[in-house]
Amino acid sequence: MLTPQPTPEPAPPPSETTLEARAAFSGLWREIEHFVRGVVSLDPQEAAIRAGLSVLVVLAALAALYVLRLLLKAMVARLAPKDAIAEVVAEKKRRIHFSGWTLPLARAAIFVACVLVVLQIWGVNLEAVMRGPLGAVLGIAGRAALIVVLMVAAIEVLQIAVAQLFNRIARRARNARRAAQIRTIAPVVSGVITSVLFVLATMMVLAQIGVEIAPLLAGAGIVGLAIGFGAQTLVKDFLTGIFLIVEDVVSIGDVVRIGQASGVVEDMSLRTIKLRAFDGTLQVIPYGEAQIVYNMTKGFSFYVFDLSISYSSDIGQALELMRETGDAMQRDEAFSSMILEKIEIVGVDRLADSGVMLKARIKTAPGKQWSVGREYLKRIKLAFDAGGVEIPFPHVKLVPPDATQGH
Repeated sequence: MLTPQPTPEPAPPPSETTLEARAAFSGLWREIEHFVRGVVSLDPQEAAIRAGLSVLVVLAALAALYVLRLLLKAMVARLAPKDAIAEVVAEKKRRIHFSGWTLPLARAAIFVACVLVVLQIWGVNLEAVMRGPLGAVLGIAGRAALIVVLMVAAIEVLQIAVAQLFNRIARRARNARRAAQIRTIAPVVSGVITSVLFVLATMMVLAQIGVEIAPLLAGAGIVGLAIGFGAQTLVKDFLTGIFLIVEDVVSIGDVVRIGQASGVVEDMSLRTIKLRAFDGTLQVIPYGEAQIVYNMTKGFSFYVFDLSISYSSDIGQALELMRETGDAMQRDEAFSSMILEKIEIVGVDRLADSGVMLKARIKTAPGKQWSVGREYLKRIKLAFDAGGVEIPFPHVKLVPPDATQGH
C-alpha cells in the first residue's frame, strides 16, 4: 500500500524590495543588451562619427581639468601669496593643503560626467536608466558626492583664507610677541571651521539618503549631553587651551617646560600642545595637564652663571674679568642685538667644598640666552686662564698606609 506523500508548502512570495531589485537588474540588463546590439549594428561611417564625438568629449574634459587647475592656482594666489602658503605648509599648521583633495575629487567628477556623455553618444538611454531604482540610487550618490566635494573645497579655501587673514594681522602687530600669539590662534580657528563644516555636510548627506534629521538632532543633543558629563576632561582641555592662547601664556615658537616635558612649542590644536624637544622628540600634552607652564622665552630671558674659582684665586680679579668679558660681548656685533643690558654681577654666592661660587646673569632677547651663555662660558674660561684664576675640579689624594705608620 502506497503512503501519500506530503504536499510541499508553497514558497513565500518575494518581498517588494526583492522585486524592485530584480526589475532594476532586468532593466539594466536590457539596456546593456540594447547598447551592445546598437554598437554592433552601426555602419562604419556612423561609428567613425560617434568615435570622433567621443574624442571631442574627452578633449573637452581635459580642457576643463586644465582650466580648473588654472582657476585653483589663481584662487590660491588671490587668497594667499606664495610665501604665506610656503610658511603654512612648512610648519604643518593645516591638515589639508589647498588642492590636496578638491582637485582629485573634481577630476573624478569630470571623469564620471565624461563617461556618461560618451555612453549617451554611443546609444545608452540614460533617461530610462535614471527613471528606475538604479537611477534613484545613482542620483542620491551623485548629490551626496557633490556635497562632499563642496565641503572639502570650502574647508580648504577657508583654511587658506584664515591663514592669510591671521598672517596679515600678525604682520601689523605692534611686537613680535603679539604676532606669535595671533598666529597661534589661526590653527584653532581653522579647526573649529573644519569641524562645523564637516558636521553640516554629514547632516546634508544623511538627509539625501533618507535619514530624518530632526530625530537625529534631538538624539544627538541627548547623546551629546551624556558625553559632555563623561568627557569633562576634553572640555577642560579645550577651555584651558583657549585661556592659554587668549591670555598669551604661551605661543607657537616659545620654549616652555610643562611638568617633565620641555621644548619648542610646535603646534597648538583644539585640545593639545605639541613640544619639540632638543633631540627631536615630539611631546603631545593635553591642555588639561598644563597646570603650570614655565615659559622661558616670553618678553626677555636671563642666562644665570654659577662660576666656581679656587680659594687661592683673587676674587676681585675674577669678578673684574667677568665684567670685562660681558662688556666685550655686548660690544661685539655678533651678540650686541642679543644682549639687552650689561652683565649683572651678583658676587660671591656661596662657599662650596671645592671653591668659591660666583653668580652673575645676562639679560638677553627671548630665546637667545643659550647662545649668549655658551659664548660667555667659552670666553670666561679663556679669560680666567690668561688671568691666572683657577677653576677648581675634584682631586683625589692617595695616602699609602705605610706612610702614616712611619710618622
